[in-house]
Amino acid sequence: MSLQFKTVKKTESNSFIDDLEEAVARGTPASRAKALWHTTDLMIAGSFSEEEIWTFGEVVTRLADEIEVAARAQLSEKLARFDQAPVNIIHKLAFDDAIEVAGPVLRDSKQLETYALVANACTKSQAHMLSISQRETLEERVTDELVKRGDQEVVKSVAGNSGARFSDFGFLNMVQRAEGDSILAEQLGLRKDIPRHVFQQLIAKATSDVKKRLELERPEMARQIQSSVSDLAGELQSKFGPASRGHFVAKRVVTTQHRLGNLNESSISSYARSHRFEEVTIGMSLLCSLPSDMIERVMLDKNREMLLILCKALDFSWDTMMALLFLGAKDHRITASELRTLENDYDRLNIETSRSVMAFCQSRKGGTAADAGLKAALYA
Repeated sequence: MSLQFKTVKKTESNSFIDDLEEAVARGTPASRAKALWHTTDLMIAGSFSEEEIWTFGEVVTRLADEIEVAARAQLSEKLARFDQAPVNIIHKLAFDDAIEVAGPVLRDSKQLETYALVANACTKSQAHMLSISQRETLEERVTDELVKRGDQEVVKSVAGNSGARFSDFGFLNMVQRAEGDSILAEQLGLRKDIPRHVFQQLIAKATSDVKKRLELERPEMARQIQSSVSDLAGELQSKFGPASRGHFVAKRVVTTQHRLGNLNESSISSYARSHRFEEVTIGMSLLCSLPSDMIERVMLDKNREMLLILCKALDFSWDTMMALLFLGAKDHRITASELRTLENDYDRLNIETSRSVMAFCQSRKGGTAADAGLKAALYA
């Protein structure tokens, strides 16, 4: 493009902007509306610099202030999928009180930054949050606010959005919201990105019908858990063999300690640090009101989620938790990076939710077989 042509184009652009300013300042409602649509169509069809687009946005914003809701909604529809739309007008439309105006850009505009979506979720209506929940992709910071502030319709929409990403906080909050809501529970359980320990907590709170459907619809999860149960049974038998005289001595000592009210976190921590596995499992069994064979298998579970949940339910400190993790680990060794991950997971667990999981395990402990009870515990 020659310098002369650029100069002519810039002069024409400035002249056009001047005409728009005149329409805003002195035009009639009809002429302003005509100027708005002409400007919008020109902006979408043309090729302009960022500075020119911003200027268009300033003028369109002022024109939009003068038109009715229906016309603003039409403008929103026009600009929602225009990737070069002026950010200033997109923000104005997104924060419009009328959802028919805000909805299209909240759902589709790529010009809305994460901070703007979070601010919108924090300050606008449930209908605005529902529109945000339908975006093609959602970052964790956005879903956190939708799950925390949204009603059940919003939360169900987020759960069903495969492009939404959840933090651990978001997932655990969703589990709480799913209690008593079978549709939400099933939507959440079907998400491919749901962590195993969150899935366990979801099942603990779900109705029997939802449990059955999820077991059928998530066979890969069921197979993983069944494999874990089988592996643990073999490992337990290999490591400890049948019950020994030492086991009965340990059971008598720990049971007496419990009856006298002296069995507590300090006792468990001391046993764990002394590598007294039988005392730990018997003691944890008494404190959790769960069968000792179930505790033994949980202690040796390579995934460790259930052990984290039980210890959180008992409100154990991280130091005690660490001692138990090392006791159950192969050769009593855990890498530093794995330990950091486990500590983060433990910190994020909710104590009340963990107690709900433990209560579910307690309700299943009277099953017909120990393996069935363990499977229920691990699947909870």
